[in-house]
Amino acid sequence: MSRDFSRRRLIAAGAGVAFAGAAAGQASAAPGARSAGASLFGVREERRSLEELYEAAVAEGGKLVLYQGGDVDSQAAGVRTAWAAAFPEVDLTVVVDYSKYHDVRVDNQLATGTLVPDVVQLQTLQDFTRWKRQGKLLPYKPAGFSEVHKGFKDPDGAWTALMVIAFSFMYDIQAAGAHAPKTAADLVDARWRNAIASSYPNDDDAVLYLYSLYQRTYGWDWVAAFAAQQPQFARGTHTPGAAVTGQQKTIGVGGSGSAVSTSTTLKWVLPEDAPFMAWGQRAAILKQAAHPAAAKLYMNWQLSEARQKAAFNGWSVREDITPNASLKPVWDFPNAHVEDFPKFMEDRAEVERLKQTFALYFGEVKGDPSPGWLGLHPGR
Repeated sequence: MSRDFSRRRLIAAGAGVAFAGAAAGQASAAPGARSAGASLFGVREERRSLEELYEAAVAEGGKLVLYQGGDVDSQAAGVRTAWAAAFPEVDLTVVVDYSKYHDVRVDNQLATGTLVPDVVQLQTLQDFTRWKRQGKLLPYKPAGFSEVHKGFKDPDGAWTALMVIAFSFMYDIQAAGAHAPKTAADLVDARWRNAIASSYPNDDDAVLYLYSLYQRTYGWDWVAAFAAQQPQFARGTHTPGAAVTGQQKTIGVGGSGSAVSTSTTLKWVLPEDAPFMAWGQRAAILKQAAHPAAAKLYMNWQLSEARQKAAFNGWSVREDITPNASLKPVWDFPNAHVEDFPKFMEDRAEVERLKQTFALYFGEVKGDPSPGWLGLHPGR
């Protein structure tokens, strides 16, 4: 493959240009040393360009498998299209499933010697710290790592957040009219009875955390009053938005959105002082990955200036990039609880207690998972 051909492909696709950095490649751990899960010294930030990383990925075999946390396969359509335009000679397989299924799937694959993904990109933040301790992740610092917000990266490069995701509530602008809710406290107004859709808080940990913030702020009486509104619960955090845009409900709770959207039909609420939640979606290369060169290409591409500036919700994980000048960085919103959510995810006993408590108010989770049942080795 000629260098000129690769360069034209990359420029045409808007994938970015060469990165600057300190030293090429990745140094090994200091001799003598540590257990597999201990901190590794000498991992330096990548300085190769996307073009050079692309060439290495092609030479490796031109394949990459990504396990992506999500609700429906169509959520990967954008990354598949952009990747194919930028790197046509590296075949990308993206498998979308709930993060809580992907993580145990990876654990089982590692235990049985049948690992499928090269990169995991999940909402289950606690898995990345656990996998690091177990020595299952490849320490790696993609270009731009030094610019990533400190709370969105492992200092040793075991994992790096590649995007910001935020959850709140949303509403149909026309249907809500002058009475549109400004905070979750407004959702228990009698006018919204039978008008609310929500993802199950006892099915998705991020939604659970959002509801726990509402409970902490407004009390268990608010939870009881919200349950009395007869909200429509469903599996998948895409379902509240789908119910609102489909005009089945006026309000959706527990889904992602954009604070800078110009939509004239749906408003995703970014409260001034009341709680919402946001986090950095972590990604890592598995140490036993079959395609580590392609995995490194993916990490660098997603962290590149071009990709970070294109963030749909106006937030980047990098401190040197502001996708939308009208929106301050997400870590500057105290009510986003960016630092608290990872701590919440680490406390699995508290998570399980809250799940069962909310089930008392809202009922048990019903229905098949929205991505379907994917089995043990999807993407193989």
